[in-house]
Amino acid sequence: MSVGSCSNMENYPITVSKDEEVHHFEVGEYVHHLGDKCKYRVFENGKFVASFTPDDHHFLHICENPANIDEEILYMLADQIEAHHPQGINDNIRKLKL
Repeated sequence: MSVGSCSNMENYPITVSKDEEVHHFEVGEYVHHLGDKCKYRVFENGKFVASFTPDDHHFLHICENPANIDEEILYMLADQIEAHHPQGINDNIRKLKL
């Protein structure tokens, strides 16, 4: 597999609002996440606006923010992405029980 050939699953919509500001994002998960590459890519109106990468505990961190979106909005988005992928949370619970 070459580095440029990341295949992704279906994108899914997530809406985030802060005060009067409403953002309609589309999130794509790249299942062939390679080390330091960003695993989740975020689009708004068809344009790439941000990406996230998980840490060892599956908590997301901002990887790229080329659209300079308010970081508080991105943190709210990261929370919703994490909620959309509960397998990471279950892995954490299993690790804590060991």
